[in-house]
Amino acid sequence: MTWQPEIDELRRRQALARAMGGPEKLKRHRDNGKLDVRQRIDALLDPDSFHEIGELSGFAGYDPAGDLEEFTPANFICGRGRIDGRPVVIEGDDFTVRGGAADAGLREKMIAAEMMAFAMRMPLIRLIDGTGGGGSVKTLEMAGRTYVPEVRGWQHAVANMGNVPVVALALGSVAGLGAARAVTSHYSIMVKGTSQMFIAGPPVVARTGETLSKEELGGSAIHTRNGAIDDEAESEQDAFARTRRFLSYLPASIDELPPRGPVADDPERREAWLLDAIPRDRRKVYKMRPIIEAVLDQDSFFEIGRYNGRSVITGLGRVDGWPVALMAGDPFFFGGGWSADASEKVMRFVDLAQTFHLPVIHLVDCPGFVVGLQSEKAATIRHGARAMAAVYQSTVPWCSVLIRKVYGVAGAAHQNCSRFNFRYAWPSGDWGSLPIEGGLEAAYRAQLDAAEDPKKLMAEIEERLNRVRSPFRTAETYQVEEIINPRDTRPLLVEFANLAARVLKPGPSYFQCRP
Repeated sequence: MTWQPEIDELRRRQALARAMGGPEKLKRHRDNGKLDVRQRIDALLDPDSFHEIGELSGFAGYDPAGDLEEFTPANFICGRGRIDGRPVVIEGDDFTVRGGAADAGLREKMIAAEMMAFAMRMPLIRLIDGTGGGGSVKTLEMAGRTYVPEVRGWQHAVANMGNVPVVALALGSVAGLGAARAVTSHYSIMVKGTSQMFIAGPPVVARTGETLSKEELGGSAIHTRNGAIDDEAESEQDAFARTRRFLSYLPASIDELPPRGPVADDPERREAWLLDAIPRDRRKVYKMRPIIEAVLDQDSFFEIGRYNGRSVITGLGRVDGWPVALMAGDPFFFGGGWSADASEKVMRFVDLAQTFHLPVIHLVDCPGFVVGLQSEKAATIRHGARAMAAVYQSTVPWCSVLIRKVYGVAGAAHQNCSRFNFRYAWPSGDWGSLPIEGGLEAAYRAQLDAAEDPKKLMAEIEERLNRVRSPFRTAETYQVEEIINPRDTRPLLVEFANLAARVLKPGPSYFQCRP
């Protein structure tokens, strides 16, 4: 007597589970240019590292003798594996089985995966395709009843936001709970042309009178611009590469510190062209990204959210191998001013840095909040105040480099001035409560109205004020600590990163990371 018959039955059931939705549905899925969920897992993880959990869950049919006659696997696969040798939890929707609707043990497996990531302090990756555990009208007929909506286990998804890195990849048409799972993450990606996301899909929306295609309703061109999704990938393979790279900058959980990467760039590198990077004419723009590349370790900058809140650039990078979170103003959009969506972007990014112990480098060029009717309608001051709160709640080491403009309340949010920070200014620094060009007419209105030649008087006043806006006058009163040669920026940031590494401590932040 042995247990071989049971082992044989185990192998048979495993084979049925790995057949997923069957050859026809798999072919249809792949013909749409998409990998199936098992191919996705294999493409993302280190080779042969996936250990599946709950493989045998699904719908089973038995003959009168009690023998298994048919089996439909659960449309959700989960387990653990490795990326670059580091353990991760991965979960994926199988769209070939009922479009990812809530079937079999899906919810239990989903909760188990979220709990495993939290308990074992492992990054969590969600491969979302379909409703991602959401509802289907057909399910109601199968169950023979309706139900009061609930999302059991959602507290685990919320808890993970403050404890382990969470990455969400929307790899098909993602709706309902799937959409909520996608945005409740630290980093999210859609694939251009094959991913869509919506609260409800086109058939439901059509009942409201709007007839739209999936792409028109929720394509990546919409959600990577409105801030719901962070990045747009060109292909699934590109999305997997971005996932691996994002995780490389972060610790496995808040109980660890970000791992130092290879030290492959000269810490004393000084780029001579930085001296000429900023035009003397304040009305002229310049490109910030080359400056970022010049001061970070070469080829280490990983931008996040490029197409949303475009007046602020955010991303992860390395300085002397140490991971850092970098923000910078982009004068090509609103002169670098903070709009409502840029403010939301800043808030989420600072939360990410605070949660995972990443020192912040801020290359500052901000003329203040964006002004005007549209800005008021967008409640910019509300979003801006939230961004400022995030900055002032942060406790990670912070270094600001004042590149050019630092004006108004948004300019004041370039760092938390109530604690010690590193701060340097370039000679091109230009700051105050209000730009001279914007406030001159209001401040000298009476004199200008009384002048015989208002234009001449305005030019004279502007010339007088320009003499006192020199950053050296600010430095005389220690209101800016150091004015530096722009070419010295990288060596100073290297010093900052190494000093910051000495004081970083693992553990929870005193506020939860906001989705």
